[in-house]
Amino acid sequence: MSLNPSIFLKEKEENNSKFVEIQQSQTTSIASEDPLQNLRLASQEVLQKAQQSGRSKCLKCGGSRMFYCYTCYVPVENVPVEQMPLVKLPLKIDIIKHPNETDGKSTAVHAKLLAPDFVNIYTYPCIPEYEEKDHEVALVFPGPKSISIKDLSFHLQKRIENNVRDKNDDPDKPSIKRKKTEEQDLNDSKSQDTTLKKIIFIDSTWNQTNKIVTDERLQGLLQVELKTRKTCFWRHQKGKPDTFLSTIEAIYYFLVDYHTDILKEKYQGQYDNLLFFYSFMYQLIKNAKCSGDKETRKLIH
Repeated sequence: MSLNPSIFLKEKEENNSKFVEIQQSQTTSIASEDPLQNLRLASQEVLQKAQQSGRSKCLKCGGSRMFYCYTCYVPVENVPVEQMPLVKLPLKIDIIKHPNETDGKSTAVHAKLLAPDFVNIYTYPCIPEYEEKDHEVALVFPGPKSISIKDLSFHLQKRIENNVRDKNDDPDKPSIKRKKTEEQDLNDSKSQDTTLKKIIFIDSTWNQTNKIVTDERLQGLLQVELKTRKTCFWRHQKGKPDTFLSTIEAIYYFLVDYHTDILKEKYQGQYDNLLFFYSFMYQLIKNAKCSGDKETRKLIH
C-alpha cells in the first residue's frame, strides 16, 4: 500500500510540534523548580571549598561560623574577601532589624557583605532620623498607601513641591512677596534631582514588623510595594503565603525593578551577585533535602 506524501509530512510536522511543546514544558518546569538558575554570578568555588572544610574562625570576634560572621558582617577565615564579589548599587540601603530577629537566620547580612559601601544595618530602636529627607528616602513595605516603583519619581517630585509650599507658608510675610517667592521656589524645585537616594528595608518576621513600621520616625516616608514574586527561602514563615520574601530577595527584586522602571536601563545581571551566598545555600539545602543529608542542613542552619 502506498503512503500519501502529504499525510506523511503532516504527521511529521505534528510530531515535531509535540516534541517542541514537551521540550518547552520541561524547560519551564526546570525554571520553576530552580528560580535562581539563570543568575549571572561570580565563581562560587570559594564557597564550595569552605563548605567542604566546615566552619571557620571569624577574624574579628573569633567565633566559629560558616561562610561569614553574622555578628561582625565579615567573611570567615576560609573565605578570603578578595575572592568574594563586590556589588555596586545605584542608591544607599538602610536595613532596620528587629531586636528579636535571630542574627544567624537573617539574610540581611548578605547585602552588607556584598555591597559594604552601600548598605547599613541598624537594630531597632536605634535608627536614623529621616524627617528632613522624605523627598529622597522611601520604605519598602506593603500597605493601603503604598505606591509602585515606577511611580516613585512622580511622588518624590510632589514631596519636593509640598515642602516648598510649607516653607513659604509664612503669615507674617506679605502675600504678594510670599506668592513670588513660592513661584520661584517651585520653578527651582522642578529642576531638582528627584532620584531616590536611599531605600529602607525592615528585617524581621512579618508578625514583628508592626512595631517598626508604625514608628513615628518612619511615618512621613513614602511606602513602596514590590511586584508579586515567589520566595525560595528555605526558612519560609509558617502559615504565610509564598509571596513573603526574605530580606535579601526583597532587596534584589527592588533593585532589578528600580533599574528597569526608574533608571530605564536594560537589566543585565548587575545586582545578581547580591544572591551570591543565598543561591549557594539554597542549592546546598535543596540537594541535602533530595539526598536526605541532615548534616549539611544542620551545618547551614
